[in-house]
Amino acid sequence: MLKIESTINLIMKNISKEDYLSVIYKSADSSGEIKVNQIAERLNISAAAVTDMLRKLSNEGYVDYKRYKGTRLTKSGEEYAKNMVRRHRIWELFLHQIVGLPWDKVHNEAENLEHSSSDELIDRMEEMLDFPEFDPHGDPIPTKEGRIPKLKNNIPLSLLKVGESAKVVRVNDFDQSFLNYISEIGIELNEIINLIEVRNFDKSMHIIVKGKDCNISHKLAENVFVEVAKQ
Repeated sequence: MLKIESTINLIMKNISKEDYLSVIYKSADSSGEIKVNQIAERLNISAAAVTDMLRKLSNEGYVDYKRYKGTRLTKSGEEYAKNMVRRHRIWELFLHQIVGLPWDKVHNEAENLEHSSSDELIDRMEEMLDFPEFDPHGDPIPTKEGRIPKLKNNIPLSLLKVGESAKVVRVNDFDQSFLNYISEIGIELNEIINLIEVRNFDKSMHIIVKGKDCNISHKLAENVFVEVAKQ
């Protein structure tokens, strides 16, 4: 019984470590750093819990953590995180293209599957998908060697100017309800968005997508990335 409990605790610890490293990798700013409160928000846990785990990850050599300052991945932490991100995004694409799940349903399923899959299975799936470069949400899939496909020139939808049109090329996939909502209003990869108005009061936006008028918040627009159409 004790052996089973120890095994369960070890699995939970590993999953937790993987989730932390993946979030740091995906959410760090251009300098590679991320704040404790940002990690806590992404994982929906307390800042105290994040601080405790960062100390452990620092002792294991995965992160460079200094109290009251930003946290960044070490080289070994980045390699570990890239591998987990690769697994996750290959699973997302497999579930979308092969299994047929909608793009707003694959994230949570991939979260469960990525931890229990062998390297051989991930490699076979990657080959079956013809070595893809991007997942269903437009995020790059690291190669087995750690190379990151180059993202298209894109900006957050929140930076689009009134009167401009742009194609959706990527969306953040951290929140299931966010993905569900943007799918409902027609915001999907390769869809064209026309910006009609930006309201001064709260920076909310009036857009047209799929021929329909929509009003979206500034926060939503910050998590949708677009390629501006050439004038």
